[in-house]
Amino acid sequence: MFWTFAIGTSLDSAILALKVNAMSSTIAVPVWLVVIVTALAVVALANHLFLPGLRWIVRRRVNNVITEVNAKLRVELPTFQLSSRDALIDRLTHDRQVMQAVETEATSRGVSRFSLMSDVNHYAREMVPAFNAYFYFRLGYWLARGFLRKIYKVHPGFVHKAALAPVAPNTAVVFFINHRSNMDYLLVTYLASRSAALSYGAGEWCRVWPFRSVMRLAGAYILRRNTHDPLYRKVLERYVQMATEACVPHAIFGQGQLSRNGEVGPPKLGLLGYITKMFDPEGAHDVLFVPVAINFDRVVEERTLLANVDTDFSGHGKLFVLASASGFLVKLMWRKLTGNSPGYGAACANFGEPVSLKAWARQNKVKFPKLGKDQLFETVERLGWELTERVIAIMPVLPVPAIAMALLAEEGPIEAAKLVARTRAVMDELRNSGAHIAIDEGSEDAAIEDGLALLARRGVIARPNAQSFSAVPHHRQLLEFYANSIAQMRKQIAKEVPAL
Repeated sequence: MFWTFAIGTSLDSAILALKVNAMSSTIAVPVWLVVIVTALAVVALANHLFLPGLRWIVRRRVNNVITEVNAKLRVELPTFQLSSRDALIDRLTHDRQVMQAVETEATSRGVSRFSLMSDVNHYAREMVPAFNAYFYFRLGYWLARGFLRKIYKVHPGFVHKAALAPVAPNTAVVFFINHRSNMDYLLVTYLASRSAALSYGAGEWCRVWPFRSVMRLAGAYILRRNTHDPLYRKVLERYVQMATEACVPHAIFGQGQLSRNGEVGPPKLGLLGYITKMFDPEGAHDVLFVPVAINFDRVVEERTLLANVDTDFSGHGKLFVLASASGFLVKLMWRKLTGNSPGYGAACANFGEPVSLKAWARQNKVKFPKLGKDQLFETVERLGWELTERVIAIMPVLPVPAIAMALLAEEGPIEAAKLVARTRAVMDELRNSGAHIAIDEGSEDAAIEDGLALLARRGVIARPNAQSFSAVPHHRQLLEFYANSIAQMRKQIAKEVPAL
């Protein structure tokens, strides 16, 4: 008892002495501790005061943009597109069909369900976009318009009157586009910005920072092409189907890759199959396919495409993508600054007559959910080819492709006046057959002269003398690349016109 009282009294005395000492002296604190405490205080202040205010300002701006554009768009922004990215990832990861695929794969591979769910979550996070209306309609639109107009003369082109008609409720609009250049993304986004906010399926190059973040903000879902992982394909399939059921406007490239020879290639059926697989022609929903044909006087990737005709660029890696894009931008800026840019000519997109999947299925007596695997493939292939032929039929006719077609018909030099006349004859022939010439009538000669000047500055054609032109031998493949874009349409028109 005594010792307890003594120890307690001693401790009280010591604490009292410490307090008195602390009040009358300075406590030394390490600099690193002061830095940490100050940093934590700043973070706490920002988290509780500044960030909530900043979030409120951003949300207000975004909501104002959504209200403004919904009043103007032909296809309103669906709630699915405006949902939280984390919510969409969670919904996709725990989708019933995805969960069933996980169970099947876990059994067949002999691995744990937990490890596969981790893969599914990774796929979903890589794939799902983070659409931001303010970025898309303000910054993204401004960048696309500004960049395109810096290098191209952008022509709005032909738009079928049905493509401008109001879209019925519960209808998903899908733009079916030929893939000419990576500029296709910018061109269609710019020209369709008054109708819809498009969600693209972007390839492997978009897995590279900073393209990944930018494309996600623009609403693109990033996908891996030619993967053989059934679990990944199921996750992608379900995302595309969810977005379609929610009536998110899509844009898919029918070929699946850039054209290597200038022609519109055979359709790839992956995304098209996902969209149609669960479609019920008797249901409340419909899918409206809008064929879109894109053409350029100059494709920025032309030489790379021709040098790698049989190569898939997805295997080149992230460094190749980043180096290629950076190199192009640096060269473009340098040429603009020094005034040595030969120019890129015209760019145009035509929008054809839409195809209602419900009407197409009824006309062809197709019931998609009841089709077997082989029947589904054959049906989707038939639909893919029909849409591809519609794209070919509305291909824009631009000066450079028409000049290339006229020039390749000659073995040697041709007089300038004669070449202009033959190029006009090509345009007139196609126009009379129903093709869409992306040049105002009456200004063809001036447009052809501009096209000839562009090709001459680039060294693709030569001038043996002041009055004639000829194709440079080692550039004939390049001229064929451009001529093929409209030669394919010419062949299709010839097949449709019965012989006399």
